Amino acid sequence: MKRDYYEVLGVPKHAGDNDLKRAYRKLAQKYHPDRNPDDPSAEEKFKEASEAYHVLADREKRSRYDRFGHAGLGGAGADPFEGFRGGGFGSINDIFGDIFGDIFGGAGRRGAGGERGADLRYDLELEFEEAAFGTEKVINIPRQVTCETCEGSGARKGTSPTQCNTCRGMGEVHLSQGFFSVRRTCPHCQGRGRVVTDPCEECRGAGRVNRETSLTITIPPGVDTGTRIRHSGRGEAGEAGGLTGDLYVVCYVKEHPLFVRQDTDVLCELPIGVATAALGGEVEVPTLHGKLKMKIPPGTQTGKVFRLRDKGIPKLSRQGHGDQHVRVVVETPTNLNTRQRQLLEEFAEISGNDVSPRTKGFFDKVKEMFSAEERQ
Repeated sequence: MKRDYYEVLGVPKHAGDNDLKRAYRKLAQKYHPDRNPDDPSAEEKFKEASEAYHVLADREKRSRYDRFGHAGLGGAGADPFEGFRGGGFGSINDIFGDIFGDIFGGAGRRGAGGERGADLRYDLELEFEEAAFGTEKVINIPRQVTCETCEGSGARKGTSPTQCNTCRGMGEVHLSQGFFSVRRTCPHCQGRGRVVTDPCEECRGAGRVNRETSLTITIPPGVDTGTRIRHSGRGEAGEAGGLTGDLYVVCYVKEHPLFVRQDTDVLCELPIGVATAALGGEVEVPTLHGKLKMKIPPGTQTGKVFRLRDKGIPKLSRQGHGDQHVRVVVETPTNLNTRQRQLLEEFAEISGNDVSPRTKGFFDKVKEMFSAEERQ
């Protein structure tokens, strides 16, 4: 029967990541086979502690273990060195590179396959309609690209890099710290495993050159200011054959003379005349999708908001559109001609003391306020 993993490490079930790491470090130092070469039981205890830490340090495995015990792991906890190359004690340096990195400064390894290129950022200004409906843009960005002369090797044409003598092409060197053996990036080749003795004249051995590149990028419908679009593999070229970085396009949307955006909705103000507001009618409304007719009911007041469904911004990466909200503003006529003035005067005379319910309610409140003051 296997012992309880919490018991093995000597920690409670609510132990955090740092508690687990400290407990494992203590047991690893005590029972490491290099420190106990003639004690087979130490090797077993070391394996037991490593297995316990391997499971409890993994959130998914720990969750299964807490619910179902050893049976819930389905054998996942059987190999204390699962996921490390080669298995056995020769690969345990990878564990120590994480656990004891704070003691030895960390392994900081970089694979011999080369270093990944840097990611780039490009700030792109868009018109309101371009952001709403999507577009294609051609942009020019300065970036490092693979040298065509040496095809990224960094060596003069007709030659090739040679194996690093310090690390023998591994990109790593082994350092002994007491009874630990840790791996660190080779200081001679910086982890590449190769060195250039006869550099390329074009890139001077770097394998990359600076170029301004023209790229066509697609902007999807519905982006807004601050939207970040990732274009995979369009960043800077990797070093020594490493992967190319990514390009991140950050959108900035210009203001529109008529519309204000709120998420996927748009808002606009529509001026209407007094006659239309009083009598009702049909008006033409501009939208992002073209002009359309909208009915104004009789007695419409300034500030009334009408909703036009699905006439807003397309939803980014989703189906459907937002709405358009139209706020009407009743305009008082100015510079009246003689006939207009006569008609308004006649309207005022006919109306007499008749006022709208809204106006009547306002004056009733004013009258009540002054009456209350007089009573005091």
